Amino acid sequence: MTSKASSFFGWHVVAATFLVAMFGWGAGFYGPPIYLQMVVQRTGWPFALVSAAVTLHFLIGAVVVANLPRLYRRWGVPVTTFAGAVVLAFGVGGWSLASHPWHLFAAALLSGSGWVAMGAAAVNAIVAPWFIRKRPAALSMAYNGASVGGVVFSPLWVVLIAWSGFSQAAMIIGISMTATVAVLSALVFSKSPEALGQSPDGAKSNQVERMAASSPGPSLPRGLLWRDRRFITLSAGMAAGLFAQVGLLAHLFSIVVPVFGAQGAGVLMGGATAAAVAGRTGIGWFMPISADRRLIASASYGVQVIGSITLLLAGGDHAAMIAGVLLFGLGIGNATSLPPLIAQLEFDKADVSRVVPLIVALSQATYALAPAVFGIVRTISEPGVFILAAAIQLVAVATFVYGRQK
Repeated sequence: MTSKASSFFGWHVVAATFLVAMFGWGAGFYGPPIYLQMVVQRTGWPFALVSAAVTLHFLIGAVVVANLPRLYRRWGVPVTTFAGAVVLAFGVGGWSLASHPWHLFAAALLSGSGWVAMGAAAVNAIVAPWFIRKRPAALSMAYNGASVGGVVFSPLWVVLIAWSGFSQAAMIIGISMTATVAVLSALVFSKSPEALGQSPDGAKSNQVERMAASSPGPSLPRGLLWRDRRFITLSAGMAAGLFAQVGLLAHLFSIVVPVFGAQGAGVLMGGATAAAVAGRTGIGWFMPISADRRLIASASYGVQVIGSITLLLAGGDHAAMIAGVLLFGLGIGNATSLPPLIAQLEFDKADVSRVVPLIVALSQATYALAPAVFGIVRTISEPGVFILAAAIQLVAVATFVYGRQK
């Protein structure tokens, strides 16, 4: 790499955002299932009650993430990101200390509000100003922090809780998270391409002019956005895909445990996460600039449909179940990273800053209900969860295809 390329600050932003995503998903997305178990174990409260707090965690996050652009305009990215880490840390601490149900729901309001400032919409908002042509690769690298967050924090929470208890573990991770995000906010997120005199991708000014000339068109008035076919199909497709994905993942571990045992099931779920990293990275680096990103998203969901059907037909066969989980895993990361990249091509720059938080918020509000819906289906028929996942993913494929430019 040349010295000029290495001096481009955008890749430092990507690395910093990777760490923020790792903490955000590790504490805010992969953490709640563990918090649920720990709270039930400590208090004896019904699973339904604590599950309602988990649902509130994700629903309040959907409200906050829809308003992230306003928070960024008022406070800026560095302050908003750091504030999110602080609120998330206090929220997780509240989960660990709750002695009355209302304490738990108050903690859920904090944790759900805080983690989205380190979630999908935040990653896009932080990275996007630094890249245009290389944005797919940059976002895939930053979003991989989410997958690594699952790999690192799921076992880390268990180890720390076993070693020192839930409240102490929450304090250790909370302090580590806020300290890390404080440093990154001050040293990295406080910079902008304009302040450093750099252009997106580290390009020369004439290249930037050519890239700007390919803008999709003028910005849409706010009211028209909700009637725009591109926005409706993009948000509906993302919501459907993540609903199927989160719903199946919530139950997949317990489904494969009888076949592989707890340790083997853990390894297999780790394999799904590794497949997610591979799938997201491969598309991020090798997707052509001129590619139809809706078709690529549809193909990614199509692979997950094949994975769901493979699991449905596996009948306890080890090889088939492994293949099904890995195929399903290949699309896990793309469900989050591809919709913002589609928005980049289909909407004006001013609209993208509104569209991405909105589609993330709608998706989060939808998938917050997925574990419960899949749980109801599972009580009727365990194979039914695979049928439901495949059917909803096919709806996502059809929605993305229908929204293509004509």
